[in-house]
Amino acid sequence: MRLQVLATVSVVAMTASACSSSKPCAGVGVTSQIGVMFLQRGYTDLAGASYELCAGDKCVKDHLDQEDITQVGLRLPNDVDPDPGTVRFRVTPKGSNRPEIDASYDVKLTRQSDGCGGGAYSEGLAFTKEGGLTTKIPPSVSAAWRKHIRSLASPAASS
Repeated sequence: MRLQVLATVSVVAMTASACSSSKPCAGVGVTSQIGVMFLQRGYTDLAGASYELCAGDKCVKDHLDQEDITQVGLRLPNDVDPDPGTVRFRVTPKGSNRPEIDASYDVKLTRQSDGCGGGAYSEGLAFTKEGGLTTKIPPSVSAAWRKHIRSLASPAASS
C-alpha cells in the first residue's frame, strides 16, 4: 500500500509540474506573445484612445489610459511560426477615425525555454514618438518603466 501511495504522489507531482523529470521546471507557464512598451511622452491627451497590436492574422484591440508608459501585449498561439513577420501598432485618438500612430516593424520571434524541454516564442518592442517602433529598447523607455513599477510598489512615493 505504501509503495502505491508513493507512486501516485510521484505521478501527481510530475503532472503538476508539467515536466517529464522529477526536477521542478523554472519556466512553466511561458507563453508565446508580442509585447510593446509605449512611451506616451510627446503626445497630447491619449486617454480613451484605441490601440491595435497585430502580428500576422492575430490582433488585440483595447483603449489606453492616460499614463506615461503603457504595456500592450498580444498572446500568440503556441504553434506560432517564429520566422520574421510584421508587427503593426496603431493608436487612434478618441473621437477620430484616423490613427495618430501607425507603425510597423519586422521581427523574428525569440524562443524562451520553459526549462523542461518546451517553451514559447516572443519578442519585446518599444514605441516612442522620437524612435518609432523598435526591438531596441531605448533608455527612456526602461527608465519610465522602472519609475512606473516603483510607483505601483510604493504608491506614497509617486505622490
